[in-house]
Amino acid sequence: MIVTKVTSVEQYNQIIGSSSVTVALFSAEWAEQCQQIQKVMSELAKQAPFAKVQFLDVPAEDLPEVALKHQIDAVPTVIFFKAGSAVDRIDGVDIASLTSKCRKFAGLTGVEPEVGGSLDDRLKALINRSKVMIFMKGDRDTPRCGFSKQLIAIINETGVAYDTFDILSDEEVRQGLKTYSDWPTYPQVYVKGELIGGLDIIKELLTSGELDATLKA
Repeated sequence: MIVTKVTSVEQYNQIIGSSSVTVALFSAEWAEQCQQIQKVMSELAKQAPFAKVQFLDVPAEDLPEVALKHQIDAVPTVIFFKAGSAVDRIDGVDIASLTSKCRKFAGLTGVEPEVGGSLDDRLKALINRSKVMIFMKGDRDTPRCGFSKQLIAIINETGVAYDTFDILSDEEVRQGLKTYSDWPTYPQVYVKGELIGGLDIIKELLTSGELDATLKA
């Protein structure tokens, strides 16, 4: 499942009118906060439990008729639909609320994030998604804190292939990983499923000349 960019009122009405749960982000290209919500929705759309949820990106200024209908006064605004009816909304950026409401309307309340597996199983799968895996605020292209930005700059210099996960997109992963790895802060770097550490450890390895060998082990 992907986030669908709506380009016409007809397309919008057709999708919203389906029997599926629909999560619609009313956005504008100039609003940076909308990009944050878009990234979260894209991350959720990749996850199996949300396979039947439709995620939409609705450009509010391009579709004023739709924006007016739903009283969109500012962007980002997220509206949740069931069979064509608006059942909830979030005004502004609230990542934790977005994630929890998506889970609620997808019927996942009270169950683990991955069908047939525990949170630990999901964390294990995420940690092993790439040989070098980085959990951070934002992603490799758009770090959302100074520590994450510094870390990505250092890792990029090594030329090592790696993947990232935006912890701002999933509150359960954000909190669960702290306990799972007994490491309370972010970013966190893993190699072959093993925690290496955060920015301070990476800086120490860089200074001692061991960083390349550690990442390429």
